[in-house]
Amino acid sequence: MEAARIEHPWTQAERTPDKPALIIADTGAVVTYGEMMSRANRLSALFDRLGLGEGDTVAFLLENQVRYPELCWAAKNAGLYYVCISRQSNAVDAAYIVENSQARVLITSAALAAIAGEALALLARPPVALMIDGATTPFQSYEEAIAAEADIRPAGRRRGSSMLYSSGTTGRPKGVRVALAEVPPTVPPARHAMLLAQYDLSDRTVHLNPGPFYHVAPLRFMMHTQRMGGTVVGFARFDAAAVLQAIGRYRATHGFFVPTMFIRMLNLPDAVRQAADLSSMACALHGAAPCPVSVKQAMIDWWGPVIYEMYGGTEGIGQTVITPQEWLDHKGSVGRPSSECEMHIIDDSGAECAPYQPGLIYLGNGRRFEYFNEPEKTAASRHPNGWATLGDIGYRDADGYLYLTDRQSNLIISGGVNIYPQEAENILVGHPAVADVAVIGVPHDEFGEEVKAVVQPRDPDSAGEALARALVAYCRDRLSPIKCPRSVDFVDHLPRSDAGKLLKRDLKRRYWPE
Repeated sequence: MEAARIEHPWTQAERTPDKPALIIADTGAVVTYGEMMSRANRLSALFDRLGLGEGDTVAFLLENQVRYPELCWAAKNAGLYYVCISRQSNAVDAAYIVENSQARVLITSAALAAIAGEALALLARPPVALMIDGATTPFQSYEEAIAAEADIRPAGRRRGSSMLYSSGTTGRPKGVRVALAEVPPTVPPARHAMLLAQYDLSDRTVHLNPGPFYHVAPLRFMMHTQRMGGTVVGFARFDAAAVLQAIGRYRATHGFFVPTMFIRMLNLPDAVRQAADLSSMACALHGAAPCPVSVKQAMIDWWGPVIYEMYGGTEGIGQTVITPQEWLDHKGSVGRPSSECEMHIIDDSGAECAPYQPGLIYLGNGRRFEYFNEPEKTAASRHPNGWATLGDIGYRDADGYLYLTDRQSNLIISGGVNIYPQEAENILVGHPAVADVAVIGVPHDEFGEEVKAVVQPRDPDSAGEALARALVAYCRDRLSPIKCPRSVDFVDHLPRSDAGKLLKRDLKRRYWPE
């Protein structure tokens, strides 16, 4: 059985070229393994003809679509770094990433032609620029360019690597770069074995992938599924009802979600939820943002014991994992370190924290990364013992399970007291009148900062002083008053990335003078 295992999509392209590698559920677009790898081979040849060698960089700026994985496989097979730029980027941010990463090729799509064109115009030395689905000046046609190349696998190249940029919630995005491994593309990265053991990926896997492909977890799970010869089901845009329906339609076995997706599915009408066929789902993994206990409990009550969780980051320095049963025994935890990872929680003096004492979380798995061209930020993330931090605060219980308190950058200091707003957020999101919530620090003349909740109500007509008082009282009944909001503002929606991350930096700009 082990000898027959697929660990590169080239193998599946040979065995079953007509098997779908990626389906975009809401558009109906499908790419087979044969088509995907033929185009990937041709694109690798184009990169070679353009003079790109091992360790050079290419960048992709496009929406979720069937061409996406072939670009990544072409770069990986050619020994290149590939940068996946958020489709939510504006022209200035996209140009910054292209320039900072030193990308020699930019591939975009007609859907993002305006942003991509503006970004190119900002660059003193624009890269070779290709466009999918119809090219406009100054872009060349992607389809015509690869059609002129031979369908031949690149030979003698090391395995390329993603160079993904952090979400930039606390400043300019940072490119996470690791040294290329001294192995060919057919050898999977070390995390592959962990994912197989933990989540049982195989050629029978049907992986539901409703997140943005540019984001680390949706991208990596898509590619690990394709390494095994499974089928990925993606979406042009997340729609809670459509994603729920797709589980039964495609007999999805696995999926990766963020808590915001869970909340939106839980908020669907009862008739829609009850009609969903969830019988095929064996592993619904979530991560990328903290999940309130009430939300996760509701999902387990609905979907059954298939809700797994992983905590980690783009930096790939390690992760914690937790099964559904472990979570039921340690509610609120994000798990224990996986087998190849060590975890340390360090206080302000540099000492290891005792159980239940919050501190800065460090992880280590032997993988070294750098924030590209950011030596000071790289150094700031490192511990003298070789571990690294993502900037999160948390504690472990007596059994070694990790609980996240908040991000270090979200800390509110009010009257000299440290307040981590995630505690209040987790409580307020459970209120029946709240659709979404952020808790932030805003200026206060005496205390420096005060705690404010910014709430998206389920019913916009309910917004007002009465609901604000009710939410403050609801929080104070469940949490120390100093950690609770002193005031509540109401908004139509909160700023979130495609990956479900709350963009507190954007929110705080409304309250803090520049």
